[in-house]
This record gives sequence, C-alpha cells and structure tokens, in this order.
Amino acid sequence: MARPARPASRRPAGQVPARRPGPPKAPPAAPRLILFNKPFDVLTQFSGGDGRATLKDFIPVPGVYPAGRLDRDSEGLLLLTSDGRLQARIADPRHKLAKTYWVQVEGEPDEAQLQHLREGVTLNDGPTLPAEARRLAEPELWPRDPPVRFRKSVPTAWLELTIREGRNRQVRRMTAAVGLPTLRLVRVRIGPWSLEGLAPGEWKEVPARL
Repeated sequence: MARPARPASRRPAGQVPARRPGPPKAPPAAPRLILFNKPFDVLTQFSGGDGRATLKDFIPVPGVYPAGRLDRDSEGLLLLTSDGRLQARIADPRHKLAKTYWVQVEGEPDEAQLQHLREGVTLNDGPTLPAEARRLAEPELWPRDPPVRFRKSVPTAWLELTIREGRNRQVRRMTAAVGLPTLRLVRVRIGPWSLEGLAPGEWKEVPARL
C-alpha cells in the first residue's frame, strides 16, 4: 500500500532563510605613502605622456596616486599615496601644509624683494599668502639634465621659499612678480617629509600618517 504523501514544509511568513557564512573577507590593505624625487621633464601622471617620461617609468607600485602636482620643468619631492583622506590633507590648500622650495633665480635679490615675497605678492588670480623667503648659499644638488641655460651677463642666486598654497606655477609667478625670474625649481620638503637621501628618480616608502 502506497504511503501517503508528506505535506510540503512551509516557512512562516516573513522568515528569512538562514545563509551559510561565506569565506572571511580579507582585511583592507594598509595605506601606503611614497616619497619620490621627481626628475626634470617627468610628468606627474601614470598614463599618457605622448612620449615623455611619466611616473610609471619609475614607480612600480599599484594603487598609489600623486598627492598634489609638480610641474614638468620642476624637480624634487612628490608624495604618492593610496589613502584618499591623506591625499586630500596633503594636496588641499585649505590645510595650508607648508611646502619648501630651493629656487635658482636670475638676478641678485635685495632685501626689498625678499620682504615683498614674505608679505605676499599680487598675482593675476589674487594676492598670495605671506611666505617665508631667504637667501640661500648654493646648495649641493645633482646636475640638472638638460642644464639650465644662463645669460652670461646676468648673475644668479638661490632662494629658499616656503609657501602654504598650491596655485598653478605659483613659485615661478611669485619670483617673476618681484623681478627675479626662476631658472631652476626644486621642492625639498612637504610638511614633515623631506627629499633627504633620495637621488633623482629614486623613491622610498614611509609610514602613511600625517
């Protein structure tokens, strides 16, 4: 004799079926911060370039992006990070993170020109914030490739200039506004990070915190 069919099980209304636990999620990757000594004529980007050198030619680290920029014709310290919040704190002018440059200028700076830089210079996009400016003995730097083109009849000098903004080509425009055109521009410090120990094209990783 055939057994009677078992009634279909019914789940109470509104009850969600239990889910089997999936594999454990991998912990988020630790944030990374890289200090890079950008050579002259290298673009501050990983893609494109139209034949010019870019960051991908020097930094084989995935997932990091420049925190701020450094012009193609400028050299020195560039920070790259995988941490979006740290990137914003470094690059956003609202945080007024100090950036120090060694600037070779055409001409002999006098105290009035230096004081003008310290008080702030009026540019076509408005006045700059006060800066720190002083004469600098010629620093021990690597030779630039290609070399700076000088005018034999015009002397040159070095300045140390610290600003807390990030306008386009700001340092060059500031020195030009006081009659001291920039010939060479090297960024040596951003906040607590410095270029010390890095040759052109070299990079190192440091703890990602500010």
